[in-house]
Amino acid sequence: MVHSSIKSYKYKIGKNQYLVIKITQSAHAETHLGNALASNAVNVKIDKTRKKRSSRKS
Repeated sequence: MVHSSIKSYKYKIGKNQYLVIKITQSAHAETHLGNALASNAVNVKIDKTRKKRSSRKS
């Protein structure tokens, strides 16, 4: 992997919330003898944590 850049944006349109992740990568591989593999793969994991609701009992 030669270069990697990640930017994330959050948008809210009405009641809907959108998360946009922009990933830009470049990979380079070269060899004089044999095989070379330049992988441009990415793993993205998004976890949504729920907000705790406090219940008040009187």
